[in-house]
Amino acid sequence: MATLKEIRNRIASVNSTMQITSAMMMVSSSKLKRAQDAILRLRPYSEKMQELLSNVSSSFDSDSGGAEYIKKRELKKVLLVVITSNKGLAGAFNSTVIKAVKNLLDNEYKNIQVDILTIGKNGYENLKKVVSVYKNSSSLWDAPTYENTSAISDDLMNKYVSGEYDRIELIYNRFKNAVVQLLQVEQFLPIELPETTNNTSTVNDYIYEPSKESILSHLIPTSLKTQLFKAILDSNAAEHGARMSAMQSATDNAKSLKSQLSISYNKARQASITNELIEIVSGAQALEN
Repeated sequence: MATLKEIRNRIASVNSTMQITSAMMMVSSSKLKRAQDAILRLRPYSEKMQELLSNVSSSFDSDSGGAEYIKKRELKKVLLVVITSNKGLAGAFNSTVIKAVKNLLDNEYKNIQVDILTIGKNGYENLKKVVSVYKNSSSLWDAPTYENTSAISDDLMNKYVSGEYDRIELIYNRFKNAVVQLLQVEQFLPIELPETTNNTSTVNDYIYEPSKESILSHLIPTSLKTQLFKAILDSNAAEHGARMSAMQSATDNAKSLKSQLSISYNKARQASITNELIEIVSGAQALEN
């Protein structure tokens, strides 16, 4: 049985851990509010952009502006954009993405050359020995702005148009709420257009000003940049939600453990006092005899 000193030390250690996890939970809660507001503001814009792109999808042809982003090629080389966090202590947030990447490597892309672009140190450290890392952009989390993500989007678009990669996919956690994060595997390039029906009267009513080619050549890159930026903001909000949830669980577990240790300490202290009283009474009786 542990001594009173050992139990006191464990109680002090658990109490210190509980204070740290509680503080981290509060910090993540504060950051989550800002990150949640950011992604919720962007989603309607992103959805409207996709809707607009879908509405004019029947207008695409080989001469349309931005057609180079739609052409599908035989899969010879694939780039996976893996979005994780720079820090840990976020439950299964990072491991879920890493497992999804390894699953793709072992199954869908088993016989295809795959490179990865990592956004987040956790993904880079866990995958650099498994697959070729084309680029590590973990510093993006220092300032996850639209301008910074646009530079990455431009690089991805150039790599696809030049034929260096035949498919580019985004793998990240989508924010649903503070407790739930949904794994997402999205095709970034080539752009997947929805199937069009025979009824194209709505599309034919569009009047393009300036030309259709000019509009599409600007709409498609903007849509791709918005898609990557949305994935970044989604992952950012999901990370803070996962960390807040993990730290809440850790704090609750620490409280429970502290309560159990306190009971053990009281029992050990009571047993120690009882033993001392027995020794005192036994000594007194011995002296009387």
